[in-house]
Formats: sequence, C-alpha cells, structure tokens
Amino acid sequence: MTQDTGLGILPGLLGYQLRHANLKVVGGFAERIAPHNVTAAQFGLLVLVAANPGATQAALARAFGTDRSVMVRLIDRLEAAGLVDRRAREGDRRSNAILLTERGAALLETLKREVRAFEEGVTACLTAEETETLLALLRRVNASGDGREKRK
Repeated sequence: MTQDTGLGILPGLLGYQLRHANLKVVGGFAERIAPHNVTAAQFGLLVLVAANPGATQAALARAFGTDRSVMVRLIDRLEAAGLVDRRAREGDRRSNAILLTERGAALLETLKREVRAFEEGVTACLTAEETETLLALLRRVNASGDGREKRK
C-alpha cells in the first residue's frame, strides 16, 4: 500500500507554483523549438533583434538582462548560423548594429507559430480572459521588487 506524500503549505506558495509551472513550460518550449536547432535564449534574442533592428550588442544585453560577454557569445552563434548580421553603425564604427538576416526572419516566423501553438496547449485549461489575467499578474510580479525587505 502506497501513501501519498502531503505537501503541507507548498501548494499555497507562489514560488512552489511558479517553479512547477516554469518546469512544465520551459521544458515543453525547449522541446518544441529543438528541431529548429535554436535554444530558448536564442529565440528570445531573435525576438529582441526583430523588435529593435539595428540595436547595439550593449542595448540588446540590457534589454535581455544579461552582460555583454554573454550577449556577444549568443550573437556569435546566431551569426554563425546565418540568422543575424553585424554591421558597422553609421556615425559610430566602434559598435555594431545587429540585424536579422532573411533566413533569421523566416525562422523567427516559424518559431513564433510553434511557440504560440505550444502556449495555446499549455493554457488550454484556461479561458482567453484567464490567460490574459495570468499574464498581467505575472508582469506585475516581475515588475515589482524582489520581495526582500530593506535592512537598515
């Protein structure tokens, strides 16, 4: 006879629920885009480059929330795959403008369809309104502080 393990207060904790949702969503997302030889970070960067054509590596790093050395490696991989180009910026040859290639733009459109279909499956248990509410609430949580009290 097996005994179910009680979870105590865990189901009522935001961190516990977010962690389980994160594992479910991130794992499924990675599987969905893997056949295209793209990681989640690379997908995110392709989206940022498409939304900010000609942005510098430094600007993309800030928007992505990472340091410049990580951004350089990500861009190197995308450039090697023929998905983005680095071009000298007009008026500032010390920094490069990052742009999607035609191949990168086409792949991004395919990936966006894949991601939308995946997310529709994940949220199939929710109404469209509930999905929007969940996203709005998560955006608010992400925009707020980290929950740590300031110590004097």
